[in-house]
Amino acid sequence: MDFTLKIWRQEDANAQGSMKEYKVTDISAETSFLEMLDVLNQNLIEKGEDVISFDNDCREGVCGTCSLYINGEAHGPKKLVTTCQLYMRSFKDGQTIYVEPFRANSFPVVKDLVVDRSAFERIQQAGGYVSFNAGGAPDANAIPIAKEDAADAFDAAECIGCGACVATCKNSSAMLFVSAKVSQFAYLPQGRVEATERVLNMVNQMDNEGFGNCTNTGACEVECPKGISLENIARLNREFLKANVVPK
Repeated sequence: MDFTLKIWRQEDANAQGSMKEYKVTDISAETSFLEMLDVLNQNLIEKGEDVISFDNDCREGVCGTCSLYINGEAHGPKKLVTTCQLYMRSFKDGQTIYVEPFRANSFPVVKDLVVDRSAFERIQQAGGYVSFNAGGAPDANAIPIAKEDAADAFDAAECIGCGACVATCKNSSAMLFVSAKVSQFAYLPQGRVEATERVLNMVNQMDNEGFGNCTNTGACEVECPKGISLENIARLNREFLKANVVPK
């Protein structure tokens, strides 16, 4: 398969970027999107040109770093997959493919297709954890948890923090990410101890990072590679409301 690639090139955060055109040929339909970029970069190396910078790590759909905006969609045209799980069989032979970094003021471009998503890390550090006294491991059944609550907590915990929700949202809102991190603890008794402090700190940090507001268009859920539900945003709002009426 042959493709024409229109790829965003930007030297650094302060440089003026632009789309550059590249050609790749004889690409197998079973090649992943990132492997196709590897082939392109090898061709650029052989020509003595600067390679295209893009993030990647596990290439197993777990780490969330392979975040690319492909033909106007976060992670590309396939649903419930990350970019590393996207294969070239999802495109037509001879197709022109546009590849850009995630666009959000809170995700500044570092170089080419790489963006700085450390804002998510700071939100997580603000409250996305539970604290407890270290000691011997308790019995697994010491704290009974309803099966439905455990399942919902696991569903929320599937969020990998890739940022597709932010890149897709017209307001660059991080509500789906923050709500998933709040919900994964809100369902569990271990998370209730710090529930008030957690939601207030994480929402305040989200606002300080400059993310926009949620207007419930649902684009974030559609493009999320892990299918994180909008119900988590409703839960975040309830947790935030309760936290603001609880006596300090």
